[in-house]
Amino acid sequence: MGSFCPPPFLGGLMGSFFPPPDSGGADGVSLSPPALQLPLVSDGGGRAVLPEGTQHPPPPSRPRNMLGLPQPPFLVPRSVESIEIDQKLQEIMKQTGYLTVGGQRYQAEINDLENLGEIGSGTCGQVWKMRFRKTGHVIAVKVGTPLPGNRGPHPHGRSHDCPYIVQCFGTFITNTDVFIAMELMGTCAEKLKKRIQGPIPERILGKMTVAIVKALFYLKEKHGVIHRDVKPSNILLDERGQVKLCDFGISGRLVDSKAKTRSAGCAAYMAPERIDPPDPTKPDYDIRADVWSLGISLVELATGQFPYQNCKTDFEVLTKVLQEDPPLLPPAMGFSGDFQAFVRDCLTKDHRKRPKYNKLLEHNFIKRYETLEVDVASWFKDVMAKTESPRTGGGLSQHHLPFFTR
Repeated sequence: MGSFCPPPFLGGLMGSFFPPPDSGGADGVSLSPPALQLPLVSDGGGRAVLPEGTQHPPPPSRPRNMLGLPQPPFLVPRSVESIEIDQKLQEIMKQTGYLTVGGQRYQAEINDLENLGEIGSGTCGQVWKMRFRKTGHVIAVKVGTPLPGNRGPHPHGRSHDCPYIVQCFGTFITNTDVFIAMELMGTCAEKLKKRIQGPIPERILGKMTVAIVKALFYLKEKHGVIHRDVKPSNILLDERGQVKLCDFGISGRLVDSKAKTRSAGCAAYMAPERIDPPDPTKPDYDIRADVWSLGISLVELATGQFPYQNCKTDFEVLTKVLQEDPPLLPPAMGFSGDFQAFVRDCLTKDHRKRPKYNKLLEHNFIKRYETLEVDVASWFKDVMAKTESPRTGGGLSQHHLPFFTR
């Protein structure tokens, strides 16, 4: 899809992705040039000291932060997501350079990772299979390029005790790249859809839905987190039949730079209340925005097609999300009534009427697939064996990673 200049209703949305610069950072790391200030010489006791040879009395002492020049008028108010990025930065910078694998924390460098080959690139990002030399563990490492202005990406390497969330082992941040070490999975739901070139069976999507709703519910209840980026490329499966959600928080979206922050590949899954908030400076959305994203993802995977077709620009997609009726599962495709009802509930356009996780967990569709035996592992292995890997190109080449050796 082509690039576009954001229309007025995207002001709040784009402000969230590209927050205004500010100063500060953990462990002496400067994120951006600090605001220009007029310094005072201080004797440490709160009184200004006269420069040598000065006769007139000193002006009244004022706190340093009161002497900062006013912010330029072109800077928009900082968004909730911008503030959260800064709040997480101290934790992130303390974690970089360490890997926690097998219950042990190891100090590590990039050279401690042996490259075993590329897992995938494109919509799922650039992901490499690597061996941690100190332990022999084989892991996945997602590689991204920082955004301009030294604002990101800053991955939030949070470790979870939830079986439905991909474990993050740690991060490395350099001047040119960001590396997120994570649990090795098979592939993402988006690539499975491309491999199959058609719909994913309802029974598989039933198990997938149970896992994702429980993962989102865990993030909200245990960590107070709204995921904000639920889509097929962030839903991972493996040959053991496990289904897990990638959680890199806000910064995870930034890792893929333009692919995630500027294209409708991300925005197309956004709920209407996020695209066009009543007050862009005070976004009025909660976890139900992720419920909408889940609904769009299920329609795409169940039908084999993204629901908003024939759009040439991001603007067209976003306009359709706002102006058209929500997509539904086509009755002619033979989906169960419970599945159709579940998707219809997720895609309730008025977010105030859209169910939250506790209500979704009581839905007949969830209840059925919580207990129904489904051999996801055999289905997954069969698909991987009988289909070819989609190659989208544009990924990082082996030459781009000179510090890895086979």
